Amino acid sequence: MDTKVVYFKLLGSGLATIGLVGAGAGVGVVFGSLLLAVARNPDNLNTLFRLAILGFALTEAVGLLALMMAFLILFK
Repeated sequence: MDTKVVYFKLLGSGLATIGLVGAGAGVGVVFGSLLLAVARNPDNLNTLFRLAILGFALTEAVGLLALMMAFLILFK
């Protein structure tokens, strides 16, 4: 395999992993907002927690897609 192709594969997979930074920040925002909402209204803990878990799952799915793309670029 040509060395340029290897370098571009490494560069592309490295750029694709930048999406993981966004997913990590998104999870922090979701749970930080949960803490603020529970501090303001502790009676709605169950409803707020369910919504936070939904937000966590959707945010983490975006991170997993970015990781999958990085692996596909690197090993395909």
